[in-house]
Amino acid sequence: MKPTRKQLMWVYKKLHSAYGPRNWWPADTDFEVIVGAILTQQAQWSNVEKAIANLKDHGLLDPRRLAEAEAAFVEKLVRPAGFYKVKSRRIIDMARSYERIRGAYSMPIPAAREELLSMDGIGPETCDSILLYAGNVPTFVIDAYTKRMAERYGLAEDETIRYHELKQRFEEKLPRNERLFNEYHALIVELGKRHCKVRPECDSCPLGKRCKKRVKSKTKKPALEQKAKPRKRR
Repeated sequence: MKPTRKQLMWVYKKLHSAYGPRNWWPADTDFEVIVGAILTQQAQWSNVEKAIANLKDHGLLDPRRLAEAEAAFVEKLVRPAGFYKVKSRRIIDMARSYERIRGAYSMPIPAAREELLSMDGIGPETCDSILLYAGNVPTFVIDAYTKRMAERYGLAEDETIRYHELKQRFEEKLPRNERLFNEYHALIVELGKRHCKVRPECDSCPLGKRCKKRVKSKTKKPALEQKAKPRKRR
């Protein structure tokens, strides 16, 4: 069943009330967001922060300097984020394509997405993250946290829903506003980290009232305790 605008805004308001504004993405420049979006692929954010700090310490969060940097040196700096050989090459490519990426910010959204998706290492999630958080383009980001939350709260049939289909469900019902999309996605990420995990922690979840998983666990009857049989006296 497709969600209504009322349902989506209920989720947003509950999360915002529980967690407050997230002020995401934590970066000083749009280029830092681009680099972070690449480094966070299949990585924990805490490890990405270490890699970004290394790049920053060596002045390589400047696109011109990174574009001219030695790949082997960049590999050492981004090693904490994992897949360092691939990611070092990709962020150097992003530095060399920086003006092209920035040019996409002012394009119509379908054209902007097509432009970024044509670049090596940029898939749908990375593409939308760059456009939304670096370019302030109102395009909704879908990730594993979003799919999990959507399935558990009845916004999607299951977690196998395709990226563009779930993205469309949010964008069709919500006002197309970059601040709303930015905050909404960041709040979903916070929900996924704190409560809506693979093994959910439902007790203090702000959305627990409407969670399908929580309802199922509450209605499940406990197994009857078996009484110990008295031992026969010999």
